[in-house]
Amino acid sequence: MHSSCIDCVRWHELRVSPKTVWSFVELVDTDGRTGVGEATPAKREPQMRAALAQFEDGVRGRVPAEVDLTSQRSAARSLAEFAVVSALDQAIWDLVAQQRGVSVAAALGPVIRDAIPVYANINRGIASRTPEGFAAQARRAIADGFSAIKIAPFDEVELYGDASATPESWNLERGLARIAAVRDAIGTGVELMVDCHWRLNRAAADAVLRAVEHQHLYWLECPIPERPDLLDTIRDLRAAANTRGIRLAGCENVSLVTGFAPFLGAGCYDVMMPDVKYVGGLREMLRVADVLHAHGVAFSPHNPTGPVCHAASLHVCATATSLQWMETQYAETPLFDDLVDNALPRASGGYVAVPTTPGLGVRLAPRLTQELAVQDSSARHVS
Repeated sequence: MHSSCIDCVRWHELRVSPKTVWSFVELVDTDGRTGVGEATPAKREPQMRAALAQFEDGVRGRVPAEVDLTSQRSAARSLAEFAVVSALDQAIWDLVAQQRGVSVAAALGPVIRDAIPVYANINRGIASRTPEGFAAQARRAIADGFSAIKIAPFDEVELYGDASATPESWNLERGLARIAAVRDAIGTGVELMVDCHWRLNRAAADAVLRAVEHQHLYWLECPIPERPDLLDTIRDLRAAANTRGIRLAGCENVSLVTGFAPFLGAGCYDVMMPDVKYVGGLREMLRVADVLHAHGVAFSPHNPTGPVCHAASLHVCATATSLQWMETQYAETPLFDDLVDNALPRASGGYVAVPTTPGLGVRLAPRLTQELAVQDSSARHVS
């Protein structure tokens, strides 16, 4: 059977809000099919363009099913480079599945679940950063079909592991008020997670755990930087959280199975959150899920960005051995849906259906890719 080759590589950087740019790669085969992948580490667009120029020769002119990105994964060092490798891998799987006439989940196979449990990350869509603004957004997410919520409330905290900072400089009060307001708004029947974005130090994290002990958090995420010298401290914070009935979560920016090994070895987290944009590929994501399962750590993919990453994450979750939740970006911009012509299923009862059309089930809308382009899209064909 004839299999068409990858003829063209396109790169898009699209401004979807005043503070957000999403980045995508498109691979077009000689029969006109387009596979799409998403990168999107914030403010690393120049580095990603350089990585694409370095890695794309490994895909152009090749049959998608025969592309091997092993050398690109081995060469990648930075988050930007892993993001490009991951986006190329998503686009390749999209083309492979389209050429076979099946969904990416079916191509990865076997499909274990056809609907994915999700939670709403409401943080980026909150215009008013007051406790009332957080609470209102949480209520909207529940009304829109979600049964679990995540917030990132510590806007004013900038400790990032600095052990010398005194309590007077911690600036925890506003964040704690936002947590309390959200819990009051959603009640105790809805799970609540709090993302710290590595902004705390050990003492401040302990103070947060004491303060939220009666807020029934499901997990506290990324309290301090994930540096090699802090792994034992993270493990100790996990123990402190667990004594209060709270899980500790992290590892959203980690690449490859080998990248997770130090955190597993140190016993850092109850929940780990690989991101399909950074992990190095869809099969690599599934290998991570298997390793986490073997270590008794929950697999809960990080997924706070655009619609292509969302679609890829759904397909991975459909085939993962075990799964807790998948993160879903909530209401940052209507372009999340508009950019893919509203092709993605909405949440209902805390679940999102996995697309069943061939490939990932999403395509970038050409008009919007032109209107939102930060710069002229690059497109290179096989010579």
